[in-house]
Amino acid sequence: MSENNTVTFIITRQDHPDEPTYEETFEIPYRENMNVISALMEIRRNPVNANGEATTPVYWDMGCLEEVCGACSMVINGTPRQSCTALVDQLEQPVRLAPMSTFPVNRDLAVDRSRMFDSLKKVKAWVPIDGTYDLGPGPRMAESKRQWAYELSKCMTCGVCLEACPNVNSKSDFIGPAPLSQVRLFNSHPTGEMNKSERLQTIMDEEGLMGCGNSQNCVQSCPKGIPLTTSIAALNRDTAIESFKSFFGSDQRV
Repeated sequence: MSENNTVTFIITRQDHPDEPTYEETFEIPYRENMNVISALMEIRRNPVNANGEATTPVYWDMGCLEEVCGACSMVINGTPRQSCTALVDQLEQPVRLAPMSTFPVNRDLAVDRSRMFDSLKKVKAWVPIDGTYDLGPGPRMAESKRQWAYELSKCMTCGVCLEACPNVNSKSDFIGPAPLSQVRLFNSHPTGEMNKSERLQTIMDEEGLMGCGNSQNCVQSCPKGIPLTTSIAALNRDTAIESFKSFFGSDQRV
């Protein structure tokens, strides 16, 4: 915050996916407890840059504003994180905002996270059911398993772990830590484990576990504190067992 009670934002912008990027500086009045989202709303309300020139409102994604939906992910001062929980008072000035580079940019700070959603489809990150009718109570889970499975279920597909991972880039098909962790989650479910072998077979290549370089950036950057590297380690064990079963054959593939 400067002496005249303003906050400076330097925002990387892109008007169209096929157009070059550029930086634009904005100065807005400081307010106590302001977060990055509220600052962007102020810029949108009065889209005038630091030179006093009228410009187009900055475009970004947001949803819940409670760090649950994962839509407002962006790079703030060089660190991928959720902008709804990024308080201006705790950020170095000027505040630099940029879109995540792992995903294609739609416009300004909004990116297309289809790469991650396609990976979730590939690994079948869901529990299949026969229909929408009432199936009654499902099988019980042991409390010890439920507790760590709940931690994995906190994933909000924000893409921050993929942005932090050096192995997820335009030259790699590695699906990233979030989809891998979801494999472990749904394989632990009493009903979901019926597709356990199919999911494990899907991640036994360079797009899956072989693409992980164990940099552990993902677990350090995850806003929900999900034990992503623990999941990857557990999946390495599960795929090793699965490969032996596939090679030698098994009447019971679990």
